[in-house]
Parts: sequence; structure tokens; C-alpha cells
Amino acid sequence: MIMARSFQATACSAAAIALAVPAAAVAQVQTYSFNIPAQDLASALRQFAQTSRQQVSFNGAAVRGMRSVPLQGSHSVDGGLAILLRGTGLSVRRAGRVLVIHRAEPVLSAVSTQPSPVRGQETGSAAGEPAPDAQDHDAEIVISGSRIDRPGFESPTPLTRVSAAELGVASRANVGAALADLPQFKAGQSPQTSGTNAQAGRMPVDLRGLGATRTLVLLDGRRFASDNDLSTIPSVLVKNVDIVTGGASAAWGSGAVAGVVNILLDHDLKGFRLGAEAGISTEYGDAGQRRLEAAFGTDFADGRGHFMIGGEYLQNDGIMTKTARPNTGRWVLANGALTPDVGYGDAFLGGIITSGVLNNRGFNPDGTLRTIALGTVLSRSLTIGGESLSDDNFSPLSTPQKRIAGLANISYEVFDNAKLTIEGRYSRYWGAYTWFGDHNRGAPNSASRITIQRDNAFLRPEIRAQLAAAGETSFTMGRYNSDLSYTTIDLEREAYQGTIALDGSFGGGKWRYGLYYSHGEYQNNIDTPGFRKTAEFANAVDAVIGPGGTPVCRIALTNPSTDCVPLNLFGYGAPSAAAIAYVTGTPSSRSTTKLDTFGVSLRGEPFELWAGPVSVAVGVEGRWESVNSVAGALDRANTFTTFQFGSLAGKDSVKEAFGEVVIPLLNDVPFFHKLEFNGAVRYSDYRNSGGIWSWKLGATNEFFPGVIGRVTRSRDIRAPSLSELYSTQTISYVNIVDVNPVTNVSSTVNVLIHGGGNPDLLPEEADTWTAGVTTSPLRGLTASLDYFDITINGVIASVGAQDLVNRCRGGNQELCARVFRDAGGNLLRVQSNSVNLQRYNTNGVDGEIAYTTSLDGDPARRLNFRLVGTWVNSLSIDDGLAKIEYVKNTSYAFVTGMPDWRINGSIGYADNGFNAIVRARYIAPGFYNRNQSITNNRVPAYTYVDLQLSQTLKADGREFDIYANVSNLFDKDPPIASLFSPFYDTVGRFVTVGARIRL
Repeated sequence: MIMARSFQATACSAAAIALAVPAAAVAQVQTYSFNIPAQDLASALRQFAQTSRQQVSFNGAAVRGMRSVPLQGSHSVDGGLAILLRGTGLSVRRAGRVLVIHRAEPVLSAVSTQPSPVRGQETGSAAGEPAPDAQDHDAEIVISGSRIDRPGFESPTPLTRVSAAELGVASRANVGAALADLPQFKAGQSPQTSGTNAQAGRMPVDLRGLGATRTLVLLDGRRFASDNDLSTIPSVLVKNVDIVTGGASAAWGSGAVAGVVNILLDHDLKGFRLGAEAGISTEYGDAGQRRLEAAFGTDFADGRGHFMIGGEYLQNDGIMTKTARPNTGRWVLANGALTPDVGYGDAFLGGIITSGVLNNRGFNPDGTLRTIALGTVLSRSLTIGGESLSDDNFSPLSTPQKRIAGLANISYEVFDNAKLTIEGRYSRYWGAYTWFGDHNRGAPNSASRITIQRDNAFLRPEIRAQLAAAGETSFTMGRYNSDLSYTTIDLEREAYQGTIALDGSFGGGKWRYGLYYSHGEYQNNIDTPGFRKTAEFANAVDAVIGPGGTPVCRIALTNPSTDCVPLNLFGYGAPSAAAIAYVTGTPSSRSTTKLDTFGVSLRGEPFELWAGPVSVAVGVEGRWESVNSVAGALDRANTFTTFQFGSLAGKDSVKEAFGEVVIPLLNDVPFFHKLEFNGAVRYSDYRNSGGIWSWKLGATNEFFPGVIGRVTRSRDIRAPSLSELYSTQTISYVNIVDVNPVTNVSSTVNVLIHGGGNPDLLPEEADTWTAGVTTSPLRGLTASLDYFDITINGVIASVGAQDLVNRCRGGNQELCARVFRDAGGNLLRVQSNSVNLQRYNTNGVDGEIAYTTSLDGDPARRLNFRLVGTWVNSLSIDDGLAKIEYVKNTSYAFVTGMPDWRINGSIGYADNGFNAIVRARYIAPGFYNRNQSITNNRVPAYTYVDLQLSQTLKADGREFDIYANVSNLFDKDPPIASLFSPFYDTVGRFVTVGARIRL
């Protein structure tokens, strides 16, 4: 172990000696891979600056109204600019480190990837030349792995940028669903995994399979209210998504343990866009999807202001039964094997008797008895085939959804060096569908089995006679309650957020500042009608013949004022509407989460060293979060037998200060063309858990022209969520098998258990290493390779009472503090709520290769090749007693796991408005659950193929796109038991066609 640590430290130290961004002098001969579509020239120049990492200066008025030609393939800086400026009458010259786009106008303003607004005439620069640090106030950038915004700086933390065009392949329902196709992500929450839980309609992202709460999601660099639900963001306004695949808490705060997903909006939007599309599963004719989208953007006040608004509506019909696809519904792990067509063996339509002389006889709709076709019996509670049913026969495989999402943003240059921005966002999701059944299981160990007395009013006389002949006064039964208490769920989620921000600069652009305040609310309202009320059901089942010769509840004989309605359970359709209304009710929840956040930051270059300018960023931030979730009155009264909501109320706040620095160490030295050190630190003071530090050390170096290395070491944090801190406290009594430490006697003890949230939880702490290299060895060819290693300590986990007592006995002294005994060693009480217990670790390698080439020298005709992959060496959990490996677990969303290999490869072809992309998604062989002994545990390798075709037509200043997407082109069935799979497609071939118009 010591040798391994020494090797890791040596390797990372060696890598840290190098790493960074190409120097401007080298950039003249270095080539870059560009993929810039035809658009307004200002936006094209900004995208050029980002791709080439150059500082580009131009006059906003001079380029207004101009359109660029496409820039595709591998080009040098000078060659690429020459293509972009073709036919504009503009040319380029160098002024120090700045590339100046100019013509007759003498006054220019620089644009790059940073906001630093100044104007040439205000800086004392000579006519026709901008100040070297001058930048366009409209050119906003967020370097998602850092708070430094200096032109040319590249964070040492690995970052992947995904364009809106790439997100559009396969026409996924939202940004989160599109990102889930990438190898680094796990779709732990999706329509496919939420058919029988209360998470339908949500699409958070989960980097590395470490849990969605450990991936921080930002919108234009700011936190947003919606619990990281990316379905609340209107896709039509998204320009790019930055994915930071390494810890970034020093830059962005709590939650950035696995990484950061930063959604960047299209603030350069000009004109009007309108789009519509429709899709369907071609083999099954279901899962229909419709989408409408619109967006508008314009400048005003002579270019000092900009306004944009956009929104979309999406409706997806879902797949309404889990048995609608092969290998999904009715698979159960039984007798050591994944077994198909399994249903309940102790609950049938109309009811089944499970005791006595009439055992295994079922009720017909008229109340007579029949011999039930049990199928192949696995146990008293499970059987294969026959008449058996399961919830999978009625509950959805993929949940239906309707949602709208909209956003409006207005910005105005209130002064020549200050821009005020006001933004509002709204989204709403709603859905109603069959959820799951509240059945009565008839097995002997089932708490929901029903006891029927021989004098029940609804029993046929011949059945009473058979019971009497056998000397039986009662029997037990089970019942599949699709005609009585099969529940539905009705959800509505709304999110609101308003933001105001001021960004600007002073000191001739040397210093840039930003400040903002945002308030957001996220409402989650749920009703689930159809659950059985415990007392009412028990009273209604016990029906007898009343004084008038009609059925009444037995309780009515002693309490004539009761409103009890007798319930007939004998046969499908037997329960009356009045009885159903009496014995069932609606669990409900009304929840509001609020987020208030502010930030103030200052960035600049205070002085220069021998190798270049030193950059710093400092700032303070604060957040106030609260949740108030109120369960319905019936839930609070514990009315229901099977399910009820709990209430939750709590709040937390944090005050933070951060600082970051970039120090150039060497420049234009052999093997060290540009060596830079990057360090960041943040102190967070939480209302509940106190103060904690996060930090990052990193370096970048350009070894050779186009060969850049990077390394980071960081400490990252995740504060406990409000639900982990404040979920409703519970009190129960549970049987525990305990060994008395004084007498060493083992016995079963009925023990008081305290559960719920734990206000004493501490933040999780993660130690992260990343190291990698990017290179452009050939014209048009780029490649990157990055190693990651993330260890999270003090992972918050919920431990059951029996497990907690066992771990204490096994030597975990921290958990022993939650086990309470008297002086004689007798077990009195167990505190069984969330604790900082486990340790997570994952490590592996991300890689990417891309190649772009033009055909016959025509940049409008090109071929693109891209290969993106992730290899996960390990994903393990150490709970204090055992270290368990979860890599290669692939088939079940609710078990920790990631494939060891996921690779996406794509080939794109473009020819003067026609575009075609073929994408393959590879998932390596794995296991349903590698930590269980299952005879058919292995899952084979899978490759899905997606196709996108589009054609752009232009006329009279308008652009009209028609397109078609096909996901799972070859209609590949999922592996067995893929009901809740986070990786495999259960929909089948899905075709979408659509059109967009740009005015």
C-alpha cells in the first residue's frame, strides 16, 4: 500500500511539472479542430475565440448584421479567421496578444471568452488599436472548472463541452436525458426508472454513478432551484453544456464531488426560431412524443441591450405496462436465478383462499368457487404463469409526462463598462397514471392477508356449509385488488426562479467584477388515490347479515351511528362503489423548497511575472435553503395500511468565501512552452454543521506545440441535504436478534427504534486526483486522455437497526454510540437514522479522439469522426466491515453500479446544408448484480446505433430545417430483467421527425 501511494504521488508530481494552454506565438502555426456553423459573425468570432483560446478584438457595430460562412475542420488561427471573414471586407492584424478584426473604423472592442467591457477611446489607446486587455461586454464566458476568466487560460480540471447540436441526436426529451447517453453518466432517475416511485418527470444527472446529489448542476454558472432537475430547462435556449469531470468544490461549493454540469444559454440569440417534432416507437406504436419550441432574441438601444425569450412544450405518452416489452416486466430473482413470467402466488383476481379445507380455491365473479390455475409454484407467494398477476401487468414501464419550460432574459449596458441582467424562469410538469396495487397477500407470513369469518354476509351458502362440515369458523385469503385499491398517482411540479446580476469591469478592463442575487421555489404536489384505510377496511370486510336481512358491518350491531359500508371481496368486480369509497383514501403531499443565493466576485491580473500575467479571482457567496413538506391529514393520522407520506420541515444556510490564483511559471522554454500553476481555496460556514474547507491544486503545461498536460489534486465536499437532516422522526418497535455483550446470550428482543433525519450529520469530504493530456498530433486530429480517482469519506447512509447492531458487534465503535443498553447489557434502544458511515471510491480513465477533414478542400463539405469513452477500474463502497465492488453492475438502477467500459463513436457527414450522423453506443458485458449468486447473472455486451439526418434550406433570409432521428436503429431488445435499467433501452426503435424555421 505504501509503495502504491508513493508511486501515485511520484506520478502526479511528475505530471504537475507540466501542463497548459498554447502560447499566442505558437498558435500561429498550431492547428485547431473547428466546428462553427454559419451564423451571425459576432457569434462565430466568439466561438472561434473559445476554440482557439485566442483573444480576438472587433467592433460590435462593424460586424452587426453580418453572417459568417461555416468553419469546419482543422485550421491554423490565421487560416481559420481568413475563412470566417471571407466576403466581409474585414481583415485581421495583431496588436500585442490581441487579434484585431478591423476595417476603416478606428474604435474596436475586444471579444474573447471573458466579460471585460471597455472601449478603445476610453483607454487612451491609439486610434485604430484597442487596449490590449479590452474586451466586449457582450462576450460572456464561464470557465466551468475555475473562477479565473483570463483569455487563454485553460483550467487543469478536465472539461468536456457538448453543443446543442450534439444534444439533439436521438431527440431526447430534455437535456438530462441527452447527457445520460454519454459514457460518464448514469440515468439513475428517468421515466424508465420511476414507474412505481414518486420521482416521475425528474431528470437529474449522475456523474460516475456516485449519486445525483454529488453532481452539481449550474445554469450559466449559478445554482438553480429544481433539485438539479434538468427537465426544467428549455432546451431551445441551450447553447452548450460544460461537463467538469473532476471535483470543483473550491470553485463552485458543495455538491461538486463527482463534477459539475454547467448549462450555458445562447445569449447571442438573434431572430425568431420555431420548431415542432413528433416521435413514436415504430415496432409497437406507443411512447408517442410531441414537442413544440419557440425562441426569440434581439438587440435594442443600438446594441447596448439584448432580450431573449424561449420555451417549449413536451408531451410523452409513456409505455403503460411493464410487460409491454420483452425482458422487462414480471422478472423476479427466485431460487438463485432471474426467472420470467413470475406473478403473485397468494393474490389473484377475485380472491384466493389460502387456508383450510378450501385452500387454493378462487372466487368467480358471481362468488362461486373454482380451482385456480396456479402455474409453476415457486413459493407460497410467487408462481410462474397460470392465472397469476403482478403489478407489472398494470404499472408503467416508462412514465408519461407533460411539461412546459420557459425562460426570459434581458440585459442592458447601463454604463460603458457595466451590464445589468434580469432573468426569469418557469417550468411545470404534470402527470397522472396507474401506480401500483394495494393488494392483500394471502401467504401465512403476510401482514396484509385477510381473515374471513364463516358468517360473512357475502359468502354463498354452499361455501358456509363446506366450512361448517370441516369444523372451520374462518379462513384466510389473498386478493389482487385491481377492482378495489389499485392506486394512481397525480403529480404536479412547478419551479420559479428570478435572477438579477451586474457584470462589468474597471481599470481599463484589468479588473472584472460580477454580482448577482437569485430567488427560486420548487413545488412538488402529489396525490395518490386508492390506498386502503386500515380501520375502515377491517370493519368493512367483517360483514354480517343485519336485522333487516341485508349485509351490514358487524360493528353496526353495537354502533348504529357508524358510517361503515360492508365490503364484498368474493369475485372480480364484487366491491361496490360505495364500499370502495369508504375503505380507500388519498395519501397526499404538498412540498415547497426555496433557494436564495447571492454572489460577488472580482477577477483580474494584478501584475505580471517573467512568464506572463498573474490572474486572481476572489469572492463571497451565500445560500439560504428551506423545505416545507406537509403530508395530508390522513397520512399524519397513520390512516393507511401500505403507504403514507411523511412531513418534512427544515432549513440550512451557508456563508462562503473563495479565492483562486493562476501563476505562470515558464513560457517559451523547451519542454515548458507554457507552465502554469492553479490553486483555489474556499471556506464554507454552514448553519447546521459549521465550517469546512475545500481546495484545489493544479497545473497545466504545453510540452510541445499542441501537446498539453494537466493535473489536479482537490478536496471537495457535499453538505447534507435537507431531507437527510430533517426527515420526519419515527418511533417503532422492531424484533432484533441481539447478543448480550455481558452474558454472551443470543436472543430476539423487541426494541424501540428511533428513525428519521439526523441534524448532527457532517458534510461528506472527497479527495480527488485527475491527470491527463490533450494533443493535436495531426491536422484535424485531437485527442485527450484523463485519469480520475475520487474517494469520498463520511458518505451519508441510512443503516437498518439489525444491521447497525451487527456492525457494532463487529467492532464499529462509531455505530456502537447509537446502540443503548442497560448495565446488564440488555438492548434498550437503537438510533437508526442517517449517519456518516461509508467510504466510496471510483477510479478510471476518460478518453476522446476526434478527427475532422474537409472534402476536396471545400469547408462546406466535411467528414467528422469522434470516439468518446470511459473505463471504470473500480467503484467500491467500504461500510466499515467490508469493501464491496460494484463496477460492472449494469441492469438495475437502484443498485450501485457502472459498466467498466462505455464508448460512444460517431461519424458525421456534411455537404452544403445536408447533414448525417451515425452514432454507436457500446456498453461492455456486466452483471445484473455481481454481489449476488445468480445462475444467469451475466449481461452481454450491447451496442446501440442512432441515426440523424437533416437538410437546411435557405430562401429570402430564412432558414428552414427538416430532420429525422432514429434511436436504437436496429430495435435491439434489452437484456433480461431490465425493468429499471439505467443503461439499456427498453423503448425499442424510436423515430422522430421535425422541422425548424429561423427568421
